[in-house]
Amino acid sequence: MKIGELAKKSGLTASRIRFYESSGLLRTASRQANGYRDYSPDALVVLHIITSAQQAGFSLDEIRNLVPADLSQWQHDELIGALQRKVQDIEAMQARLARSKAQLIEILADIEAKPDDVDCASNARRVLAQVLPVEMKAVAEAATRPKPSQQGRNLRSRRLG
Repeated sequence: MKIGELAKKSGLTASRIRFYESSGLLRTASRQANGYRDYSPDALVVLHIITSAQQAGFSLDEIRNLVPADLSQWQHDELIGALQRKVQDIEAMQARLARSKAQLIEILADIEAKPDDVDCASNARRVLAQVLPVEMKAVAEAATRPKPSQQGRNLRSRRLG
């Protein structure tokens, strides 16, 4: 099968297929007399495995180490171990994301609870005081403190310019 047909069937671009081939993820295609690549039907299966593995969070290096050059030569224990590790990685990421989401929801609620008589900068100091570690509170206070007006300096530069 030529690269154009493989691209159409796989939903990948020809350049992506050539990239997978050059990086060792896809077995090098044989060449026809006219120089065109000639891919075996297994190439479509391998491309599906590569894209599915990427969607599951596997890096190209992980895929390269996991997918055998000959699809009939899978290493069962290695495959099971890699899949179990990836599930553990995903679970750890989900836990981190859940903590981040909860923290953001809490901050959002604090920001939305701004009293009507408080300006945005003062509200920012109030919220930051609740969420920042002690050593960072002084920095946040200084960063959200109103700056002296630069109006006088701007007027002078307009007259001089």
